Amino acid sequence: MKYQVLVVEDQKEISDIVSKYLDNEGYAYYVVRDGFEALDTFNSHTIHLVLLDVMMPGIDGFEVLEEIRKISDVPVIMLTAKQEEIDRVKGFDIGADDYVVKPFSAKELMRRIRALTKRVYHEIDEIVYTFKDLSLHTKSMKLYKNTEEIQITAAEYNLLLVMFKNQGQVLSREQLIDLAYGSEYDGYDRNIDSYIKRIRQKIEVDSKNPQILITKYGAGYVFGGTQL
Repeated sequence: MKYQVLVVEDQKEISDIVSKYLDNEGYAYYVVRDGFEALDTFNSHTIHLVLLDVMMPGIDGFEVLEEIRKISDVPVIMLTAKQEEIDRVKGFDIGADDYVVKPFSAKELMRRIRALTKRVYHEIDEIVYTFKDLSLHTKSMKLYKNTEEIQITAAEYNLLLVMFKNQGQVLSREQLIDLAYGSEYDGYDRNIDSYIKRIRQKIEVDSKNPQILITKYGAGYVFGGTQL
């Protein structure tokens, strides 16, 4: 499997070096320069690991990490020029998996990436959930219709995983939030409706007349449609 790495680094000379090494190691990658662009990219692509600079324009790496952790346990390595223990502790408390202090060895960074991806992804078996011609793959976090991949975001994957696991069961917005994103989710309940709308556009023949992901008015949503 080709892992996709999100590089969040505003110093071009650093991101260029990291990109070169990632390319040589066979990783796919996206490079962004600030926190807002990082969240947009994370939410619109399947990301397997994040290299996250702490000090950036806009919002800093700690804030980006907090937003990512609301919806995903994807591995995150923090890149920082700060060597103070309190900063590293703050990152680990928020949910960082590893810390690399600048200036760093690109070769050492690649070893850390390999070790982290191996631990997180290689030691678990692929579980595939299916419904009709749809299949959700837990190791690669990908959705397929027959053999064609359907592009989904990290937030959509988390929601779909809950639905595939609970086919035929009516789940309220509150249940979906708790199961997909955890009790610490602080977004609006209605965000779920937006996720549902985008998922329907990707999996339904007619998203305005859904047959797979059905609304049960006053109760919530049921995955599996009228076929169950």
